[in-house]
Amino acid sequence: MTEIPTIEPRRRGRSGTQAMLIPSRQMVEEQIRSAPEGVLTEAGVLRRRLATKYGADACCPVTVQRQLRAIAELSFNALEKGEPVSMVTPYWRMVDPASLLATRLAGGPAFIRERLAAELREK
Repeated sequence: MTEIPTIEPRRRGRSGTQAMLIPSRQMVEEQIRSAPEGVLTEAGVLRRRLATKYGADACCPVTVQRQLRAIAELSFNALEKGEPVSMVTPYWRMVDPASLLATRLAGGPAFIRERLAAELREK
């Protein structure tokens, strides 16, 4: 990836600062695609991986959630139009179907459960 990451200094505690990665959608998609099939990986793990990869202390949780919502919308719509599963970003690997976020994503919790189960069957 030739993209230059956005890292901003943020206050941490009373006297410290931390380097906060503001990830692009492409950065988040890359991490999602590298997640194992049929396995739920928490968004916190995704944020830690991104921060480590780009040399930041942390990764912005709000931005990651926004990117996940955008990715879910694009992926779900593509699947609805008949695009093969292999061609979309498998966002369902990063969202716990029991979470509040899952209810806000395209497809919802039931779709996330279905896709994870389907990936396990296909292994």
